[in-house]
Amino acid sequence: MTFAYGAVPDNPRYGACWCPTLTGMSGPCLFVQPRRIRRGAALTLVFVSVLATGAAVGSWGAEPGPRQDPQPVGMPARGYVGAVESDQVKAAAAAAQEDGKSGSKAAREVVSRSGDRWGAVYSAREYEGFRQKLDGAYVGVGISAHRDAHGRIAVERVEPGSPAQKAGIRADDRLRTVDGKNVTGRPVTEAVALLRGPADGSPGTRVELGLRRGGQKWTQELRRARLTTDPVTVDRLSGYDDHRPGAVRIKVDSFTKGTGERIRRAVRSIPRGDGILLDLRGNSGGLVSEAVTAASSLLDGGLVATYDVRGDQRVLDARPGGDTDSPLVVLVDGGTMSAAELLTGALQDRGRAVVVGSRTFGKGSVQMPSELPDGSVAELTVGHYRTPAGRNVDGEGIAPDLRVKADDGPSAEARARTVLSGLGGGS
Repeated sequence: MTFAYGAVPDNPRYGACWCPTLTGMSGPCLFVQPRRIRRGAALTLVFVSVLATGAAVGSWGAEPGPRQDPQPVGMPARGYVGAVESDQVKAAAAAAQEDGKSGSKAAREVVSRSGDRWGAVYSAREYEGFRQKLDGAYVGVGISAHRDAHGRIAVERVEPGSPAQKAGIRADDRLRTVDGKNVTGRPVTEAVALLRGPADGSPGTRVELGLRRGGQKWTQELRRARLTTDPVTVDRLSGYDDHRPGAVRIKVDSFTKGTGERIRRAVRSIPRGDGILLDLRGNSGGLVSEAVTAASSLLDGGLVATYDVRGDQRVLDARPGGDTDSPLVVLVDGGTMSAAELLTGALQDRGRAVVVGSRTFGKGSVQMPSELPDGSVAELTVGHYRTPAGRNVDGEGIAPDLRVKADDGPSAEARARTVLSGLGGGS
């Protein structure tokens, strides 16, 4: 979760309403204005789990949306006490620049030594890419990527209708080079920046990819295009008839701009008595404002989460008037992260939903962005959020009410549907 204060004196480039974009991860002035327990400066906020987790586990879902590996569940949560301050990082960057060295490299070294699990430093170009991602639109070729344990960059997903899909690129293809530059061993964010091209993000510009599939190697020239993502899919589950209550599945891949409203409209359109299967598996987070809007569609007001920034306690509330009658099951796994965990925890603690699946990722920390002298951006952990019942999520994740093996996707959905039927949503 990343915060930007109403008027950040040390962040003049991005202004009063700037927050970074995910998975990774957005747009200006789109965030929830939370009611504070203590008075202070107004702030806006966004979950950028993609960006933080991509740095932490070496997996950034390149262009449209990242997908992180779920291994870190169970890692001890790090508090912000004793973590490096933004002034220290800026000072190190400035000193390096005066000596003719890389300011961002010096900043990365300071953050790395600090022990801040989620802290990271991003180039201005990478950060702009995150902003576009959370807006739900970007310029690229339609490839999501991750880095394996050997530092190799592989295609995670190919967007339907994208230049990459039209060229026959598939998931699991290895990305060797971008415009002749070797990407093996590089951070995934750097590979993404190369795929997106110039900072102006002009559609139609060419990019040459070096690829590998098994023993076959080849190069492929693509033209970048302006692409949009639709993270919400709504469909009626099969096996129900017109004479008994049915069920609708709402699959949410990430919380980009407009996702909360899409979920609200889907919930309102469900016939009375039908059940809802809210599928958050693999959801790497996004804008917390969108997660709160989603919670508002399924709660009648009340607490969604509490969070702190350097010990200053604050709360997030749902708006009144949501659907509290339709049977609801939330399906999660180890890839359910950040804003998706916030929503899951709220629905579980408030007794609104039964949660089915495997333990979620466990990313519940708060990061704050600061611009460095060379234009790069440092994100440093300053606090954590908790569920309505006061549970810590960071490093812990959320335990489902009904546990299903993490690698048994079909069984998890079948169990979720059985539970939903038992709640009166379908048969």
